[in-house]
This record gives sequence, C-alpha cells and structure tokens, in this order.
Amino acid sequence: MEYIVKGYRPKKLFEYFEDICAIPHGSGNEAAIADYLVAFAMSRGLEYHRDRVNNVFIKAPATQGLEDRPAILLQGHTDMVCEKNNDTVHDFLRDGLSLFVEDGWLGAKGTTLGGDDGIAVAMMLAILGGEMPHPAVECLFTVEEEVGLLGAESFDYSLVSATRMINMDSEDESYVTAGCAGGLRTDLTIPVCYEDAKGTAVEIRLGGLAGGHSGGDVHLGRANANKMMGRMLLALSKEFEFGLCSIEGGSKDNAIPRECTAVVCGKGLMTMPAKVAKLTNEIKAELCAADAGFFMQCRTLKAPETCMDQDSTARVICAMGTVANGVLAMSNNIEGLVEYSRNLGIVRTEQGSVHLTLSSRSAIESQLDASIDDLDALASLCGGSTRHHSRYPGWSYAVESPLRDQYLAAYTELFGKTPEVSVIHAGLECGIIRSKLPEMDMISVGPNMRGIHSPAERLDLASCERFWQVIAKIMAQ
Repeated sequence: MEYIVKGYRPKKLFEYFEDICAIPHGSGNEAAIADYLVAFAMSRGLEYHRDRVNNVFIKAPATQGLEDRPAILLQGHTDMVCEKNNDTVHDFLRDGLSLFVEDGWLGAKGTTLGGDDGIAVAMMLAILGGEMPHPAVECLFTVEEEVGLLGAESFDYSLVSATRMINMDSEDESYVTAGCAGGLRTDLTIPVCYEDAKGTAVEIRLGGLAGGHSGGDVHLGRANANKMMGRMLLALSKEFEFGLCSIEGGSKDNAIPRECTAVVCGKGLMTMPAKVAKLTNEIKAELCAADAGFFMQCRTLKAPETCMDQDSTARVICAMGTVANGVLAMSNNIEGLVEYSRNLGIVRTEQGSVHLTLSSRSAIESQLDASIDDLDALASLCGGSTRHHSRYPGWSYAVESPLRDQYLAAYTELFGKTPEVSVIHAGLECGIIRSKLPEMDMISVGPNMRGIHSPAERLDLASCERFWQVIAKIMAQ
C-alpha cells in the first residue's frame, strides 16, 4: 500500500490510520476492522478478546523499566459516520476512502474521513506496536458508538484491571474533556393515507448547509435541513392546497442534516416556485456564515398516481414544523455549555408512514425524561407513535482527577500553554464506562479535527504529532 501522509512522526501512526481508512467501517459494519485488529494482536503475540458484537480488547505488558507503573486503559471506537456529498459515488460497505492532504490537513474526497475515531484506533495500534515506552496497557476498541454507544454498553468490563483511562474521542487538543451529556434516540412514526393525485407535482430540494455534529456543533447556529423543510411546507400550506408525495432528509440522527427533498402534488401550484424563491431569500438572510452555500431548488414533475391525503399531509407537516430542535436549554452552572438539545436527524417516507428520527441530549436525566414526554405528546397530537431507545448516561465532572492533572502538566511542559478543562454536550462512551467502572479516573482528549460527521471532516496532522508527544510523556512517567 502506498501511503500519502509523509513527513510526520511517528510514521507508523499515520500508516495505521491509512490502513484503517482502506477498510470499510461504518456503524454496524465493523467485522472487517475487528479482523484487522485481531490479526495485529496475533502477529505480535498479544493477549486479546473479541466479543460477539466485534468489540476488541488487546493487552500489552509494560516495556522494560516501566513494569512497576500502574496499568492504563486506552479507549476509542472503530465505527465512523458515513456521510457523502450527493455528487460523490462511494459505497461505504465496500469502498475504502480516497484520501488527500491539503495545507497540513488530511481529508477524504467527498466523504467523511473517520478521524472520529480512527485516529484513536491508530494511536492505540502504534502504542501496542512498540512505538513508545509504556506501562502495561489495555486497549478497548468499541463498536457502534455513533449509533448509540452500543459496543461500550455490551462489553464485559470484568476484563479490565486498569483504574485510569484515556478516551481518545475528542477533537480539540486545547481542551481536556472531563464530562459529557447523556442521550437517547426516538423514532416517531406517523401513519398516512393516500388518495389519487391530481394536478401538478412540484419537487422542493434544499441543500448546501454545513451540517456537523448534532452535539458538538449544535451551539453554532447551523441550520437543520429537515426543520427548514418543515418550515417551508408550513408556510406553503397557508397559500396552496397540496398533498405530500414524499419527503427525505438526513441520514444520521447524530448529524445535523444538510439536505432535504420533498415532493408535493395539487392543483394551482404553478406559482409555487415563485413563493419558494421568496421564502428562500428570506431564509438566506437568517443563516450563519457556515451555511453560506445554502440553496433551494424548485421544479415541476409529472404527477405520481397517488399522494398523501390532506389530513395525513397536515399531520406530517405539523410534526416537522413544530418539533423543538437545536439548543433547548443552556447550563445554569457552566457558562456557555449547552445543557439540553434535540436534533431532527432523519426524515423518511415509507409505504403507509413517514418516519422521523430524533436525538435528544442532556447531562440531566430528568430532561431526557421530559424529552420523552414531549415527543410522546407531539406524536399523539399528530396521530403517530414513538419508540425511544439507545439511551445512555452522562459523565459527571470529578472535582479531583490525578490523571487529568498529569495530562495538563505534561502538555504545559511540552508546549508552554495549558489546555482548558471542559464538559461537553456531545455524548461519549466515558459515561457508560464510568457507570460500569465507577472508580475509574478518566479523561477524554484528542488531536484537532474539524467538520466531523460531514464530508468537510479534516484531521490536523501536526496536532496528531503533538498529541502523540503528550501521550508518550504520560506513558514514560
């Protein structure tokens, strides 16, 4: 394999990362990367455990001179969010990523990169492979983090002996994460009835939005394509009588949707494109700079044989247009921290129903309970039903953390500045691991990334080098 990342150290770290990028490893498709990890462990005679869901746990003894130091657990997830641009031809089940380096940043052409959390996997492999001296290390590679932290929930933690843990699933080297939100997924299903379509069909397509992580980027004011379409259809329903034929938007509940397409059908819709253009100009004036690429396209189509009846159309539009989305509450205790949010991540039309998938996040369990009640009530009003699942706990801030202090001191000594300690609104596997191992001293750290969960995802190569140096310093102490 010819590697494209050159001139950065350690060389093997970046080679392992490129190896990972060549293996399809979207959520639920981690068997091949688990095979790779097991082969790695076997080739080096390392103790390993692979469970039925493809979590992999690998242990390495201390290198010479560090045998008396306490063991440390390193942890990251093997799955990635699979997002691509509409004009990109890529099969995430079969194709490796097409990588490029630009101005010191690594990206993938037209798709997500999977630096979240492939860089953690590569980091652990480089350590297990002997690229730095270390005490006894235990490396936990979990699956399906991006769809509900499922691997972390199902792992057998009796295998772990370490009492310190570095989670490598953070995206800014200037921060040490010391707490995170919990969350849950909700599937809201609205049954619909169909009638014969009459008149003209109009397709409304919006896109060009920045998207991003529904937890880490929710405070940035980026528009949600599904909510925007709900708003558009609500406004149009006041002037036009139409039935909804289909609506499709977003692909991941934990990614802010960037595109949404709806097809409507009815009589007297010839002036609808002009109304859409007017609404588009109004919306453009409201958007943040990151959403400058926003566009709205409207065209007439041949009418299908059927469309949803008026009642069904109204119920779907009501749900999409009125469901609370984005930041719902800020923390009263930590300035600038989002405490409670929701993301309308996916909208899909199936025969006989429209499905909405939402992600709710909060560090406070009672707010997640309230989100369940809120969405149940909305579903009832819209003649639908809900299924709540994949709930996971938050990770509360620990006043005392020797590992956190050690990391801060190491970074400061190396680079002359001290990272900030933060609590984040995104979910991390740390919450589940802390619930299973309550005495574990843990932090979450990582190199600089931007645009995660979107095709704009980039990994800062120089930051990876610095991150490696900090971890090496901690390991040597």
